[in-house]
Amino acid sequence: MRKLTAWALAASVFTAPCMAADATPDGAVSYDHIAKMSRSIWDYAEVGYKETKSSKLLQDTLKKAGFKVEAGVADIPTAFEATYGSGGPVIAILAEFDALPGISQDASPERHILEEKKAGHACGHNLFGAGSVEAAISVAKWLKATGTPGTIRLYGTPAEEGGSGKVYMVRAGLFNDVDFVLHWHAGDRNMTSASSNLANKSAKFRFHGLSAHAAAAPEKGRSALDGIEAMNMMVNMMREHVPEESRIHYVITRGGSAPNVVPDFAEVYYYVRNPDAEVVKDIFDRVVSAANGAAMGTGTTVDYEIVGGTHALLINDTLAQVADEKMREVGGVTYDAEEQAFAKTLYATLKGADITIDSARDVLPYGTTRSSGSTDVGDVSMAVPTVGIRTATWVPGTPAHSWQAIAASGMSIGYKGATVAARTLAKVAAELYTNPELREKAKAEFEKQRGEDFKYEALLGDRPPALNYRD
Repeated sequence: MRKLTAWALAASVFTAPCMAADATPDGAVSYDHIAKMSRSIWDYAEVGYKETKSSKLLQDTLKKAGFKVEAGVADIPTAFEATYGSGGPVIAILAEFDALPGISQDASPERHILEEKKAGHACGHNLFGAGSVEAAISVAKWLKATGTPGTIRLYGTPAEEGGSGKVYMVRAGLFNDVDFVLHWHAGDRNMTSASSNLANKSAKFRFHGLSAHAAAAPEKGRSALDGIEAMNMMVNMMREHVPEESRIHYVITRGGSAPNVVPDFAEVYYYVRNPDAEVVKDIFDRVVSAANGAAMGTGTTVDYEIVGGTHALLINDTLAQVADEKMREVGGVTYDAEEQAFAKTLYATLKGADITIDSARDVLPYGTTRSSGSTDVGDVSMAVPTVGIRTATWVPGTPAHSWQAIAASGMSIGYKGATVAARTLAKVAAELYTNPELREKAKAEFEKQRGEDFKYEALLGDRPPALNYRD
């Protein structure tokens, strides 16, 4: 068995004392619990809809804390719903736990690929899952200790990375009785903002041709790869003629097996993004037209499978302002000597870092931003008033989806950032339970932002969960 590094074993502050009856729920948050869960999920490194061990660990932890757990919700084996308490308000916390394929790294500050691993927590979802579960448990303890009425619910949400797990859960009506949703994400800084992002629609396009010997009888073949290359060329020309905020990405997942065989099958995986879901649908339809044209021009046929689709986050400034206030009460992340050494070594590997190492202890000013990424939390935010935060689980300057993010996510720097998140979410939940004026104001803003004529439509349509999208 591989020996853990000193970096991975490091742990120091945030072990919580027992909570007094009049304490706030963040007093029950345990760094040690977060560290243990986070490290286990980091080791499992399971990709979307395959997170069997990760999901079971979180479910078992919640059951032990007195939560009623329903597994396999929304026809997703690794999705679950855990509930404690009764009556309203009903406040939910989201927990993710899927890893990214094709990237691997040890919990060390220099590049060290783990050959036995085919995936890694380069987006910190091991921390997300563990921190959220600990926040929910701490709120449950507080509800019981103080006699405060209400329900705390934890949603185990698989396959955020392209699988749109939460969309199926929203579509199944699992959030219909929820009053507010809280979430957070791993990052390289502590911040809360009135932040939105990009809507997204993705699909796998599959071309079918005719095999033939590429040298002896090329005239008898019809190359499925030619179809993909023609499609990609047309889509790349489209880039000049789409709104500036749009993003289109693709990767050829199957291109043939040997150069001397005309490939009769090839596959390309596309993402389309824009802040406006209607624009996403329009651009996606143009991509489909390019695929059909490419097939016609190369003598092949094409079909496609929609894999995912997410709405942009709906901003709730009322809730975001409260989350900012609570994060400032908690404070940022302070490194001990060993973590400082880790951070300095890793920081030297970063390109174009725009923030210093010591900024991990700060909370950035509140503001309005738009991320160029996408998340299935967007669909949740269209159904329920939702707020999220970001904490410094990684060395400042670290980009998401990098080996440096995996490294910090598997050791105490990541665990400390997750603890800040858990404590902040617990404080926000307590404020919502005890402040009816805040609840009323946040719901009023939600209804105004969503619009009177709003009708939810999942961008991925009525397809069943794409449980094998990582195959």
